[in-house]
Amino acid sequence: MRGITPYLQVQNTGEAIAWYERVFGATEVRARLVAPDRTCMNAEIEIEGTRLMLADEMPKIGSASPATLEGTSVVLDLHVADADAVFEKALDAGATEIYPLADQFYGDRAGRVRDPFGHHWIIATRIREVPEEELVAAFNAMF
Repeated sequence: MRGITPYLQVQNTGEAIAWYERVFGATEVRARLVAPDRTCMNAEIEIEGTRLMLADEMPKIGSASPATLEGTSVVLDLHVADADAVFEKALDAGATEIYPLADQFYGDRAGRVRDPFGHHWIIATRIREVPEEELVAAFNAMF
């Protein structure tokens, strides 16, 4: 395997995978590696063609979940066929809205949620291609 794969730390890998399957249509692609103490050391899922790895947090080695940190520095940008449907499904399944779905200047219909495990997701659908000059002008107009 080459490239970059996001590796999410959570407090309960099994619950997180079940939530991602239900809400984002994730599929588990490898066997979970679970230690004798029942700590999930590694799991792998795929969402919309992108693989993510997950594990239970292990604060003793500096691996903490957003729930433990009370925040996150990473936002996952998930493009789907129908952002409205997936956004609503996420909220119905316990996600918290960070900002609502709206048509954005950069060509996406997008909104942001925090999942029940503390990870932030921008859920988006591309609605139009925006020429770079128009994108930059719209961005600058915001300020």
